[in-house]
Amino acid sequence: MTAHAHPHGAESFGITPETTPLTWLYAPGDHPDVVRKALSCGADIVIVDLEDAVPPDRKQYALEATAELLTSPQAVPVHVRIHAEQDIPALAGLPGLSALRIPKVTHATDIRRPAALAPGTGLYALLESASGVEHAYAIATADPAVRGIALGEADLRADLGVRDDRGLDWPRSRIVVAARAAGLAPPPQSVYPDIRDLDGLAESCAHGRAVGFLGRAAIHPRQLPVIERAYLPSQEEVEEAEEIVQAAETDAGALALPDGRFVDAAVVATAHRTLCLARRGA
Repeated sequence: MTAHAHPHGAESFGITPETTPLTWLYAPGDHPDVVRKALSCGADIVIVDLEDAVPPDRKQYALEATAELLTSPQAVPVHVRIHAEQDIPALAGLPGLSALRIPKVTHATDIRRPAALAPGTGLYALLESASGVEHAYAIATADPAVRGIALGEADLRADLGVRDDRGLDWPRSRIVVAARAAGLAPPPQSVYPDIRDLDGLAESCAHGRAVGFLGRAAIHPRQLPVIERAYLPSQEEVEEAEEIVQAAETDAGALALPDGRFVDAAVVATAHRTLCLARRGA
């Protein structure tokens, strides 16, 4: 197979300059003023949270306030992380709703029910338990409405009894592989809970990028530029990708660069992906 015939370009990774989100900002649904501020913070996607961020006695108010906000289109895509399936009828079909995020998904059936309740609405499955991770591919392919999967690492850490962050590397790789096998975009990283530790956030993002994540959820606007910088390719990476693509355009098959590196179709596809992300940040 020649480099030009390789089917795995940037688009097959679910990556285009226009549609690739890198930053996903959570905002509590029971504070509409905070949600409105989040919509102007520069995040690619705002996630209105009706679950963990909302006390039990305010969940109904959060749902009603969110539904009212979403009666009109928003300038930024808005996802809603529901608390329970009973939230869905109040949100489905609203002009300002871009997608629903379904928490604590453990089996494919946990996706099929929301898909039936909200036809035509994109769904994102949050895997927060060992069972969810084990069924990652089945969940990712459970319904055409599924647009992505992601880990909920706080709950997963508790479920597994993991004390060291390295203990989550296998589940992280598992959902990256499942998303790719299902033809979905690479999943974003779970939130980094310490909003003051921006150096730690940057280091964690670098590790996540190496594992195969693309972008990250945030819980404070100050985290957004750190995440974006971490996930956009460096100038050195862009220059290397340009060299690879230019070399491929002058040679129909596998080739070697002047420094001896071997370049085949898969390497060219990765280079196209890098350049696509670079155009996003231009």
